[in-house]
Amino acid sequence: MAQSGPSIIDVHTPTSSFAILYSDAEDNLDTLFAKLSKKTVAELNGRHVRPGWVKYEWNNTVWNLGDASDYAIFAWRLKSTTPGGEGWPVLFVRNPDSPLPSPPEYQNPSFYMFRPNPNPSSPRLPATPESSSLASGKSRKRSKTPKPQDGVPKFKKEFEKFHNENGVRTISGSIGPVNNGRSMCSVSHRSRVLTACIRTYLVRMLLKTGYRHVYISRKFAIKNGFIPRDAAPGHYGYSGIVNLGKWPITVGRTRTVHSVYLTEESHFDVVLGRSFVERRQVKFDPVDPTDVVCGDTGEKIDCELVILKDGKGQIVTVT
Repeated sequence: MAQSGPSIIDVHTPTSSFAILYSDAEDNLDTLFAKLSKKTVAELNGRHVRPGWVKYEWNNTVWNLGDASDYAIFAWRLKSTTPGGEGWPVLFVRNPDSPLPSPPEYQNPSFYMFRPNPNPSSPRLPATPESSSLASGKSRKRSKTPKPQDGVPKFKKEFEKFHNENGVRTISGSIGPVNNGRSMCSVSHRSRVLTACIRTYLVRMLLKTGYRHVYISRKFAIKNGFIPRDAAPGHYGYSGIVNLGKWPITVGRTRTVHSVYLTEESHFDVVLGRSFVERRQVKFDPVDPTDVVCGDTGEKIDCELVILKDGKGQIVTVT
């Protein structure tokens, strides 16, 4: 949703609340931190707001706002939400090195760490001889439960049944110059320049919001020329996740450009994380996990559930 002018964003700290003006056209992560620093100069003893100090609430969940990637997602969420309406983000600022105020000191009830627990746990009754005897009796009854004849514990059967019924979502698409693991490009080892040619197959991709960005596996990257085949250890991911630049990703009839990172994930060649899901406004059906719709175009995407197992037949969970 495009904004015609600056918007107001509420900000809460452990001891105070205020508001700042935000402009999508003029602000960035640095200017946002500068505005917050001016407002909290007394509370933070003159220290400037820095990465790790700012979080925001969106869709009843608290998110980090510490780097350019976090800010890009934050800015997109602002654009897609009505200013001041339900779901409009709220900022939180706190120096994690400073202790939180404790009673009788004032605690800002609007700060997310001071909000009451919506589902408080029921208080436990003090132990008595009668309750101890009752517990002992229950334990003795459990011990008489016959063991499974096949030797497989019940909890493991339930675990396997759950994952066999669910699995992980996978969709087909293309990334950069690659379709179906077949590169649409060739690599010049001298210039490292990709030269395009044409294929018509698709790549099977994992669709998982547990990942932040879009990732490709090292084996897939080397095979298809995203990184050199003679990449030495210590480069391209061995010393941490490496940004491979922006690449086009086509799912359905729509093509979008995303930052792509190298990962050591070996189960899937391509992983589409939250940045893709939020860019395409992907919607999931809570009843039918294969019902996936891209909200930006309204197109329903073909989705298949995949269950991973290792060489011993054990289920491999993908988080």
